[in-house]
Amino acid sequence: MAVSSLGVGSGLDLNNLLTSLMQAEQQPLVALQRKEASFQSRISALGSLKGSLSSLQTAAQGFIPTTGQTALNKYASFSATVADNTIASASASTGSVAGVYSLEVSALAAGHRLTSPNSTDLVGTAALTAGLAAGGTLKIELGALTGTSPALAFAADSARELNVTVAAGATLENVRDAINTAATDGRISATIVNGTNGKQLVLSSTKTGTENVMKLSGIGGLDFNPAGAGTGTLSQATVNGGQAASNAAFKLNGIAATSSTNTVTGVLDGVTLTLSKTNVGTPTNLTVTKDSTTSLTTAVNSFVKTFNEAAKSMKDLGYFNADTKQAGALQGDSTLRGATSQVRSLLQTTAGGSSAYQTLSNIGIALQTDGTLKLDTTKLNAAIAADYAGVTSLVSTVGTRFKESLEGLVGTSGNITAATDSANRLIKDLGKRQTALLDRLNQVEARYRKQFSALDTLVASMNKTSSYLTQQLANLPGAASS
Repeated sequence: MAVSSLGVGSGLDLNNLLTSLMQAEQQPLVALQRKEASFQSRISALGSLKGSLSSLQTAAQGFIPTTGQTALNKYASFSATVADNTIASASASTGSVAGVYSLEVSALAAGHRLTSPNSTDLVGTAALTAGLAAGGTLKIELGALTGTSPALAFAADSARELNVTVAAGATLENVRDAINTAATDGRISATIVNGTNGKQLVLSSTKTGTENVMKLSGIGGLDFNPAGAGTGTLSQATVNGGQAASNAAFKLNGIAATSSTNTVTGVLDGVTLTLSKTNVGTPTNLTVTKDSTTSLTTAVNSFVKTFNEAAKSMKDLGYFNADTKQAGALQGDSTLRGATSQVRSLLQTTAGGSSAYQTLSNIGIALQTDGTLKLDTTKLNAAIAADYAGVTSLVSTVGTRFKESLEGLVGTSGNITAATDSANRLIKDLGKRQTALLDRLNQVEARYRKQFSALDTLVASMNKTSSYLTQQLANLPGAASS
């Protein structure tokens, strides 16, 4: 009868024997697993190397002029200030021209605002009461006035027309809600002001400028025709809480200009003005300033910082401590050695041309014995002050060389990418070999188990026979005396 566990029948330590045999058989598998772990570690280390060099490539690319830029104007930045910041605020961007400009604001842009009659306007109130009682369709048009006063004409923009249904017997609140519901794009808003002379409906065009004049018709007491002198029950008069639509009007260095909004662009190249108050007769100064140094020194500092991070990464990956025998993940690796040598050689890039600033060391960027860079800010600033064009030409050349050369390391066809792909292929091959070896080991273990099980059964049977014979011999006559 077969036993369920090796050695139970025979008393032999067959389980430990099987374990020892399988450990010996598994040594080739262990070796393959160690190789795979080594390749995985290499892939991870190559990923770190690629990441640090990609960051360096990005920093170097910051030196390269983009489309439409030159090395000379790439680092120019502009700012704008208004002497009296209660009149306006300003900002400047690429394309601005440094200078001081006189700014005089005579009018601010405003949206159109109409108010319904209050209780003191008996005729208007009566018309409004009758109009609400009857109900109908309130037509609200947006457009612009053409011609000159008093022969003004209203040119409606049909795309912005609004038709609002007003139920018979509606209240001002009902009208307000109906308008706001219909004006889904927010171009018109309605509200109610409860003043000392009773409730008044206030209609506003939410965009400023003379292209946003309102015309209302269809409901008695809620009508307004902006043409001519502006007639109707509704009022745009300031005294009644109304407001005529208007453009902003101002002068820059005495030159008149207008804008449909109080945020003005396109009048002065690269400058955005935000008008907030008029100052007729007391112009203020708008100053546009150019700074060509700050962004250049920032780019240089970023490059040096990123280079040093990459240099430290390469050093950590390739170090070896003879005393502790500790080594980096890529110690002795040809890909790392090549990358380190390539990056250092790029530091010797020369600008060409007639400038005295031909290399990075000329502008205060020096290579240290530990492989990192040290920036002498004083020397850099002096170089920028002495030959701005020469310095920008140098860093542009360096940036281009770094970008192109590093692409040969970190690009899709680069050396690091190729080394990573090779390691992945080897891991895939090792995986196949391990699978095949595991199948063979399972067969070996099954064979051992079968053999040991047979041995266990045989020894158990022999032990049983031996015990029986011993018992029979003990029962023979004279066996006790012998």
